[in-house]
Amino acid sequence: MGGRIILGIDPGSVRMGFGIIQETHGAGSIQLIKYGVFQLKTYKEQLLRMRYIYTHMMALLQKYGPDEVAIEAIFHGTNVQSMLKLGRAQGVAIAAALVCEIPVTEYAPRKVKQAVTGHGAASKQQVAAMVGHLLNISTKSTLFDASDALAVALCHSQQRLCSPTKSRCWSQFVADHPNCMVSAP
Repeated sequence: MGGRIILGIDPGSVRMGFGIIQETHGAGSIQLIKYGVFQLKTYKEQLLRMRYIYTHMMALLQKYGPDEVAIEAIFHGTNVQSMLKLGRAQGVAIAAALVCEIPVTEYAPRKVKQAVTGHGAASKQQVAAMVGHLLNISTKSTLFDASDALAVALCHSQQRLCSPTKSRCWSQFVADHPNCMVSAP
């Protein structure tokens, strides 16, 4: 098969989505490997949730051996306690990747939405629909946490493959990457 494996994470303290994709060599396409959600609601204690995240992240990292991890950044909220819990969950997921010496890249939610749908203020439904279209899967029964995690992985792949810094100039970048160009509406 060959190609880089990317693990995308949508952090959460009640549900944490994950999605694993592989960039296939030659064809320039993406293949879905696995996606799902860590259900943390059954654990009342925050520390037990953190342990669950860590052990399940380590299991994913060891089983699928991703080359890179992409994680969605925490959005700014008004509830300090919720932000603290979310930050802990994100930190544990990042720590698991770092223990395995896997590079981690963080993306703002608007950046992920822009990369996948072309619109930084897209709804979760729009993101899920585009993820389903891009990966040729049905997202109707998928929790948004899983489709959001796949969107983070797709965003990372797009950023890696379609980065203007990899070309000598903008015109060369456009010539080298015609599929990365989106026409204005």
